[in-house]
Amino acid sequence: MHRPTPSEEPRHRVVDAPAGRLHLVEQGAGPLVLLVHGFPESWYSWRRQLPALAAAGYRAVALDVRGYGRSSRPSATREYRMRALVEDNVAVVRALGEETAVVIGHDWGANIAATSALLHPEVFRAVGLLSVPYAPPGGPRPSEVFAGIGGDEEFYVSYFQEPGRAEAEIEPDVRGWLAGFYAALSADTMPVRGEPDPHFVSSGATLRDRFPQDRLPSWLTEADLDVYAGEFERTGMTGALNRYRNMDRDWEDLAALDGSPLTQPSLFIGGALDASTTWMADAIRAYPVTLPGLVSSHLLDGCGHWVQQERPDEVNRLLTSWLAVVSGPGGA
Repeated sequence: MHRPTPSEEPRHRVVDAPAGRLHLVEQGAGPLVLLVHGFPESWYSWRRQLPALAAAGYRAVALDVRGYGRSSRPSATREYRMRALVEDNVAVVRALGEETAVVIGHDWGANIAATSALLHPEVFRAVGLLSVPYAPPGGPRPSEVFAGIGGDEEFYVSYFQEPGRAEAEIEPDVRGWLAGFYAALSADTMPVRGEPDPHFVSSGATLRDRFPQDRLPSWLTEADLDVYAGEFERTGMTGALNRYRNMDRDWEDLAALDGSPLTQPSLFIGGALDASTTWMADAIRAYPVTLPGLVSSHLLDGCGHWVQQERPDEVNRLLTSWLAVVSGPGGA
């Protein structure tokens, strides 16, 4: 019977970083691939990618972004600005004894990955974006844009930006809220056309009022939900939500990069039923200008927001095929 070697087994470790410490889960050996999760998730979002990338000849590393899981949670909101998260990624690469890495992100992690590649092209030689398309920095002030979305209803990003407000909704029942949020954005459980949109809040209501309450998406087991809920029950939600509370600060911090294309070899994978791809269809159409190094772009039919969890086998094939191109034959 084959027993996994140490390099084949996932390994938990903590490394020093500007955040204080960052928790990582590492599997495999070879060129470094850094995996960055989004909201409201953790390293665990990449549980199906770590062994697949390791088997393909890569050193796959999934981190808990600062504010999440077993990574440090600075108290000041400004400590969750994009530039700080980028420097965490650089510190991870250095702490692992590497000079360069491929960075892949999902949801907020896609924005973090893209900005890491923009600010540190000498470190991040290729970038993969899942669910959230690349759009160059710039444009109007984010808070003003989001405040104008939804008419009489409030857009979820604006709802998240007020300190303490979303925490008061989520933290009394973290597990139930997460179950509903994951279901609301999954292809097999999301509200059907004509039902209230879970990205918006009615006056005097909560986001959860529009979540599915009676079912889990097929990709999420009770045990998986226990992992996610257990982390947020321990840490609270503020560290995760602080990402939304820095969007205007990021807009100011990154003003020098307004309109900048992302030139490294890149990949995009989105779900055709995900609001991130339908609302940002113009950003996808702009890829010939904004992602001149794009190797391949994929919209997965019948897939929602949680692409690498909803369609792990398909995403793993796309990732390893792309990595073979950007890292050389056999991942060398």
